[in-house]
Amino acid sequence: MTNWTEEEVQKVVAEIGKKAAADPAFRKLCLENPAEAVKRVGGKDLPQGLKVRFVENAGAHMTFVLPDPAGPGELAEADLDKVAGGAEPGDTQSSKTCYGYGY
Repeated sequence: MTNWTEEEVQKVVAEIGKKAAADPAFRKLCLENPAEAVKRVGGKDLPQGLKVRFVENAGAHMTFVLPDPAGPGELAEADLDKVAGGAEPGDTQSSKTCYGYGY
């Protein structure tokens, strides 16, 4: 497995952004084969099991990573709300609140 330092990741991400903005062929590579684009800029393969995806800036879109599905014996969403926020039965306010997710 190839190890990347936080500094290397930040440097490669910044360089990919600059290169993708200036070079249409590299931008296309980012979209079609992100692992190869990272390798060309960073000089080494991504760590095994890590996948990277680049997307076009298409305006006001947000991406949320959904959690893994609950397995047997795990609490349901309503039960988690009660534990985490002390919600009363029938209180739907917690489902209306948007918490600070990254953009």
